[in-house]
Amino acid sequence: MAPPAMRWFAVAALILCLLLPPSFAIYCDEDDCYDLLGVSQSANASEIKKAYYKLSLKYHPDKNPDPESRKLFPKIANAYEILKDEATREQYDYAIAHPEEVFYNTARYYHAYYGHKTDARAVILGLLLVLSAFQYLNQWTRYTQAVDMVKKTPAYKNKLRALELERSGGTMNKKKGHKQIDKSGKMDEDFSKELELQINGAEKPSMWGLLAVRVLLLPYTLGKLLLWSGCWFWRYKVKRAPYAWEDACYLTRRCLRATLDAWRNIGEVSKPNP
Repeated sequence: MAPPAMRWFAVAALILCLLLPPSFAIYCDEDDCYDLLGVSQSANASEIKKAYYKLSLKYHPDKNPDPESRKLFPKIANAYEILKDEATREQYDYAIAHPEEVFYNTARYYHAYYGHKTDARAVILGLLLVLSAFQYLNQWTRYTQAVDMVKKTPAYKNKLRALELERSGGTMNKKKGHKQIDKSGKMDEDFSKELELQINGAEKPSMWGLLAVRVLLLPYTLGKLLLWSGCWFWRYKVKRAPYAWEDACYLTRRCLRATLDAWRNIGEVSKPNP
C-alpha cells in the first residue's frame, strides 16, 4: 500500500491533468493551426505560404476594416509562424498525435519559444520551492503517522485518564471520562501538548527547516557561524578564559557524540559543573 503522501500526490497529478487544456492548445489556443490557414496536415511549405498570403490579403487590418478581421488575423499570423518552421511544425504534429503527453508537449513548446529567455535564478528558485513542498509533505506525513501510532498505545491512553483525573480532583466517573476523552478532539490536543510526547524519527515540520528557507538564510547562517567561531577563538584560545556552562556542555556533548535529544535526557548531575 502506497504511503499517504504518494496517494495525495497521485490524486493531485490526476486532477491537474484533468484541469489542464490539451497540450496542442498552447500553439493556436482552441483552434487548429491547419484549419486557420485552410490547409491539410499533409500540406507542404509552399502550400502553407500561399495560403497565408491569400488570407493576409483578405483579413489584414490594412486591407479589411472589419473588427472581426483584427481578431482573426493575429491567429492566422501565429498559425503561419508555427507551421512555416519545420521544428515547431513537427512539435505541433506530435502534440496532435499524442495529446495525452501534456507535460512533455508543454515543456517542448516553452523550451522552443522561451528557453533562451529563461532566467537560471528563476529555475533554481522554482526547483527549491518544489523540493521544499515535497519535504514538508513528507515530514508532515511521517509526523502524523507517528502521532497516530503513539495515541493508540495503552500508555498514552492511561496518561490521558490520569491527567483528566488530576484535573477533576479524582472525582471523575471512569466510563464518562473515557467517553469524553475519546469524543473531544480539543481535549486530546491539549493533553498531547501537556504530555510533550517525544517521538523518535519524526519531528513536527517547521518552515525554518525547509530547504528553500535554509538556502535563503545561508548568508546569515554563515555570518553567524563565523562570528561564533571568532568569539570562541578569542575567548578560549587567546585570552585563555575558563569555559562557560553552555560551552562546557557543548564540548562534552561533542566528545560523547550524543544527539541533542539524548543530551537533554541526561540528568543534571551527569552534566559538567560550571
